[in-house]
Amino acid sequence: MTSSAPGLGLLLDVDGPIASPITRSINLPEITRDLVALAVLGIPLVFNTGRSDAFIRDEVVGPLIAAGLPDDARVYGVCEKGAVWFRISPRFGPTGIGPLSVDESLAMPADFAEEMDLLVTGRFASDVFFDHTKRAMVSVEQQKSIDTATYLAMQPGFDDLAMRSLVGRGFGVRRLDDVRPDASGEVQWRIDPTIISTDIESVRLGKDLGAARSVELLSADGELPVAWRTVGDSRSDYAMADWLHAQGYSVEHVDVRPADGVPDKEYPIRVSATGAIHDEAGAEFLAGWLREIA
Repeated sequence: MTSSAPGLGLLLDVDGPIASPITRSINLPEITRDLVALAVLGIPLVFNTGRSDAFIRDEVVGPLIAAGLPDDARVYGVCEKGAVWFRISPRFGPTGIGPLSVDESLAMPADFAEEMDLLVTGRFASDVFFDHTKRAMVSVEQQKSIDTATYLAMQPGFDDLAMRSLVGRGFGVRRLDDVRPDASGEVQWRIDPTIISTDIESVRLGKDLGAARSVELLSADGELPVAWRTVGDSRSDYAMADWLHAQGYSVEHVDVRPADGVPDKEYPIRVSATGAIHDEAGAEFLAGWLREIA
């Protein structure tokens, strides 16, 4: 591996660009193959995701180690949108995950999490499950047994109940797509509906915080990249590139699900030239960067 500053650093959302949003796992073997090949060439990789460390351990780290990830690779996980972070390497044993850092100040109230768990069990268990692996966020996720249309039709009902519960506790809450607070006073919590889940979280969490954590982690173990590529499948993922650009870094963003519309930004935005989306688009870009570097 090279000791000079790497030409690229990759900040990668997981659901969509890496893991299929249908199966919630890595379906394309070329993705793990090319991620490992990039790491061998000295390219730093950070999985900047809303997923939990347990999900990344099982669905991402395991396949990377099986594909030959080297011990000295500069690979990290930043989970729950910046609340949890760790290094990834085979030297940490079978799990491949180093010591966890958790920002407890960003965790949802325990009584609210318990209420949402009971709500899912009592009223929504056929549609969603409660993610017990989250350490800071409260997340409910679509059951694989139902289709997307069914899930998206029921999602607003759950989200409304979650909002009422938080407002009833005296908190300020807003939906991610609404700039107005839904209760008087300071807005502490945010409801973020995605195409497969609802995340309920501190307003301090986000892909921008994940990008800041990523730079801190890589600064501590070597040279920072000359340029960055950020990859995501939703509007909230643009916050990675927004933060890097605001800090003066060279960055391009890849949108693997541009159907929501591509916003105007001060940095380049790429979409698949073939029309591919989700993990197929992610695989396309990884292969292209590998060809350029190798």
